[in-house]
Amino acid sequence: MIVDVHGKAAYAYTGGKPFDPALPVAVFIHGAQHDHSVWALQTRYFAHHGFSVLAPDLPGHCRSAGPALPRIGALADWLAALLDATGTARAWVAGHSMGSLVALDFTARYPARATHLALLATAVPMTVSDALLEAARERETEAIAMVNQWSHSTIAAKPSSPAPGFWLHGMNQRLMERVAATGEPRLFHTDFSACNDYADGLERAAQVRCPVRVMVGRRDGMTPPRATRALAEAFRQANVKFDVVTLDAGHALMAEQPDATLDALYTFAALMPAPAPTQS
Repeated sequence: MIVDVHGKAAYAYTGGKPFDPALPVAVFIHGAQHDHSVWALQTRYFAHHGFSVLAPDLPGHCRSAGPALPRIGALADWLAALLDATGTARAWVAGHSMGSLVALDFTARYPARATHLALLATAVPMTVSDALLEAARERETEAIAMVNQWSHSTIAAKPSSPAPGFWLHGMNQRLMERVAATGEPRLFHTDFSACNDYADGLERAAQVRCPVRVMVGRRDGMTPPRATRALAEAFRQANVKFDVVTLDAGHALMAEQPDATLDALYTFAALMPAPAPTQS
């Protein structure tokens, strides 16, 4: 589905079903140098089990027009505008990696529009090393190869790689290369800089008012489980209802543990609150 957001074409995958804002809406936000397809299993299941789905390509990524937005707050505002364009009043929101920061910022600053918040492979702060930032700016191919290696904890996770031809590293490498080929120059650096520069995470966590599920990979080399400690403490101090689900995976939770990721997300989404009262 393509809609107009701020005068630009914005693409959102709807899980193979027509989008209906009258149903509960689930939003899935991808991470740096990726697109909506990283949520393939989860979005299709949600769309065929009671939800309308929006899995957008963020601005400048694949099917959504650029320019790419260089700040997490701007991406959160863009997400709010996407919901406006689709007639969505409130949504269950999930984000992976960079997308988790977008989801967090959106949920905190638009509290009436978020029912639940799922943060996958997250970290606050989400710092990026100077060496990786420099590689993303000057040697994007090298940066893609490095991140692709660090994102996976195994060559062939079961059951997501059940037979020859199902190669997690190869599929993710090609996806990141395709995003680079269809996007604007130095897109990876733009994404990484947005993560690295985002300094509002703990403040935003203290402003969240909906239930939160944090999902971490036990062997995540990009955003290790310890990187969520400050975030969890911020939720605890704010008396936010939250829990942490740990999966036997690396950073690429949806690829390495697709069924376990889906189970954790769908059981969380099934706890949808009653619709907000309408004003007469």
